[in-house]
Amino acid sequence: MPIALVTGASRGIGAAIALDLAQHGFDIWLNYRNNHQDANRVADLIRGSGQKCLELPFDVSHPEEVSKWLTPLLAQKTPDVLVNNAGFSRDALLVWMKQEEWSDVLGVHLHGFFNVTKAILPGMIRARGGRIINIVSTSGERGVAGQVNYSAAKAGLIGATRSLAVEVAKRNILVNAVSPGFIETEMTSAIPKDKVLPLIPLGRFGTPEEIAAVVRFLCSPGASYITGQVIGVNGGVS
Repeated sequence: MPIALVTGASRGIGAAIALDLAQHGFDIWLNYRNNHQDANRVADLIRGSGQKCLELPFDVSHPEEVSKWLTPLLAQKTPDVLVNNAGFSRDALLVWMKQEEWSDVLGVHLHGFFNVTKAILPGMIRARGGRIINIVSTSGERGVAGQVNYSAAKAGLIGATRSLAVEVAKRNILVNAVSPGFIETEMTSAIPKDKVLPLIPLGRFGTPEEIAAVVRFLCSPGASYITGQVIGVNGGVS
């Protein structure tokens, strides 16, 4: 049975991705930081669908925690799919942004990508195959006031996606990014829709399930000639 490791999977987009992949035959390694209640709920749904789920509570930005949890598992098995989804935003204009608001956001997105991907990659190289999918954002592709830290982190992740794709293509490891626009999650709950909806050609927010469907496609045989790409799921926002 193929295995997918999904980071930041206790809620929102990450939970939707984990559930969708489980419904399509993947056992799940479900990473989260400290939201045990929501992680348990998602894990129960995965097991209810007939798939196995291993809960991994560690902070992706801390290399010691990543190593503690993943090293014993990777000695036995390498996931076929890695979805780097863990992330959060701390919005502020740069002139008022605190050092920790900058460091924490970049730490989870970029250090988290590095720590987890570096741990998984040797096994994929030995297996001569694998899929790595990074969840980025339209904020990393266009300027958004108040999100210099988040935009910088996501833009960095886009660059890392493209570079890593070139590095590992000969080993049949495909690396892509999915770039959500405005999606109905806790992160976007405070956004004034009356101001944002006119900017979206489709006139609505997307759903986590719509992001999950694209991730699932990138994990499928039909995506075997796609690598180094950023796929926007944003309702037509340019």
